[in-house]
Amino acid sequence: MTQDGQFSAEATPFAAAERVSATLGSLTDALFDARASRHPAAVLTALRSTAHPAAEALFQLPLAPNGPVHTAVGRLGTVVTAGTARPGSGAALAPLAIGGLLARYGAAGPVRGAAGGSPEALTAGHFDLPVTGEPADPKLRPAFAAPLAALAAGQQTRQPVELPTGAGAEVRLVVPPGFHSLTAPGGPPGVSARTVSTGPVDGIPAGLGIAPATGAAAAELTTHLAETAEELFSGTAPADRREFALIAAALADVVTASGAVYAGVAAVQVDGRAADATLVVSLARHPLPITGLATELATVRRHAEVWTVLLPAGPAAVLVEGRSVPVPGPLAADGVRRWAVTSVVEAFVPLPDGASVLCVQLTTAQPQDWELYTDVFAELLKSVQFGWDGVPAAPTAPLPAATVLLVPTAEPAPTSYPAAPPMPAAAPPAPTAPPVTGLPPAADLPRVAATAADEAAELPVHLRGTPVRVPPADFNPFAPVADPTPAQPILIPEDAPAAPASPKGTPVTVPPPDFDPFGILGTPAAAPEPETPEPLKGTPVMVPPPDFDPFGILGTPAATAEPETPEPLKGTPVMVPPPDFDPFGILGTPAAAPPAAVPPAAVPQAAAAPDPFGTVTAAERAADPFGTTVPGPPSVPPPPTAPPSVPAPERDPFG
Repeated sequence: MTQDGQFSAEATPFAAAERVSATLGSLTDALFDARASRHPAAVLTALRSTAHPAAEALFQLPLAPNGPVHTAVGRLGTVVTAGTARPGSGAALAPLAIGGLLARYGAAGPVRGAAGGSPEALTAGHFDLPVTGEPADPKLRPAFAAPLAALAAGQQTRQPVELPTGAGAEVRLVVPPGFHSLTAPGGPPGVSARTVSTGPVDGIPAGLGIAPATGAAAAELTTHLAETAEELFSGTAPADRREFALIAAALADVVTASGAVYAGVAAVQVDGRAADATLVVSLARHPLPITGLATELATVRRHAEVWTVLLPAGPAAVLVEGRSVPVPGPLAADGVRRWAVTSVVEAFVPLPDGASVLCVQLTTAQPQDWELYTDVFAELLKSVQFGWDGVPAAPTAPLPAATVLLVPTAEPAPTSYPAAPPMPAAAPPAPTAPPVTGLPPAADLPRVAATAADEAAELPVHLRGTPVRVPPADFNPFAPVADPTPAQPILIPEDAPAAPASPKGTPVTVPPPDFDPFGILGTPAAAPEPETPEPLKGTPVMVPPPDFDPFGILGTPAATAEPETPEPLKGTPVMVPPPDFDPFGILGTPAAAPPAAVPPAAVPQAAAAPDPFGTVTAAERAADPFGTTVPGPPSVPPPPTAPPSVPAPERDPFG
């Protein structure tokens, strides 16, 4: 079980092709040592031109179904094609190809990594293959290189080439020289037309219940793998070529079951240093649009970096991440299982039929060569071109899965299937790539399609959930509508196309244009009667008149004609001394007069002298300015009539 299950078929339909990519990475790490023949790294970019050929030029090549699946074109590279209308027969090729290679190289001698058993019974399980990669440490994730980032710039896109009705969707791309293909040029049986031989070809016998088309495909694969082994191990002993060809033949059915149409490896030399890479091109079923696909990838692959770019063929999602790939012990030089960290760049390009996706992956175990391979990968993506017959694929239609036969038997009669990408579902006896989610078993293919209820129950994970209605592009949520008319909704698979859906939600009342939410202008009354003002709120205050005198200097006018009674004085009364006040008493203080009766209505004398200390009686004073004298008997004695006599000091007779 891998971490987070991100490389399982439940998490992504591209898991089978990713297992093939991880398996090829294990082979290059274990087998491409000093014995491998390497070309200069310049072969990867030697034939690069300023512009790729027109789409019409690529689609005029006689490729499948009337020709090979991929073929080398001079001064261009290897043109690879894949289509949704060619599922193939699904016949097994690995046992036949292994028998043909043993007839070529000889059956004597053991095969590296295949402990026990005869060479004729070799399977991928004898080598602990295929393997599954796991997410590496996020710190080991390669950078999103400049050649990949340049793909995000806006550019002109091409229209798909028009294909005849029934051809489905087709993709073509150019693989640069330097990659050695491990898949036959004609593809699996039933994909392309081949010249069928009536006799034994390269050790493949006739008359054993093997269909002629299957025998021809096995013979072609045998010859092609032998040629590839000669290219990769031209300077070593025949045993090394035999070993590599047999291991590649054991993986033939695993590659076919994954939906891969091209699988290749590169062995080049950069500045005297070995540099290896793998390339896998496959088709898978994934009906999400590019935005949903990129979101799903970013959610499932938490350690990866996902960008949405624009290719000449249309939008695509590009993923960059690091993967840990196990190298099986039987293939390792020391016989010990170990792990290799690889840098991966993977592109997902939706096909115009709306239900298929092209997946292209490139991996390398040399991070110092990352810039070189990302540049090659970006040029490969620019060469992608589409063709289409204009018929959209049904979103819920099952894909025709090829039946992989483990024992050579008679090939079943060809059966017509609806247009869909070739997605084989089974594999050799060893645990291999699980079938794509939503595909029926291979034995059920000839039967009638499932009922509508069964199809609804088998919806893939990304199509389940609550349907939502998408507003149109010109929708204005702020425009008031007096009589709204529901627009035609965008139907999804769960919608009923016959009856329009009724509007849902809570009805609201739209205010009139002259609505005043703050009440500044007032709300007009519904009836002609005058509106009763609301009672005043707050504490009433008295506003003073304009002639208000806050200091009381001028006095406050009385409210009536009657004289106003002055308010009583407040504070402690003090006596202000007169101007001739003598605080030192030099002139003497008048003595108090004996008590005497004071007439009740005494008239003050006009020429009375001022009394600085308040010792003058009320009868002697002209007025009492401070109001401190109380009528009554005199409280002070009368003033003295003559000053007192002071005796003279005695005379000192002695002086």
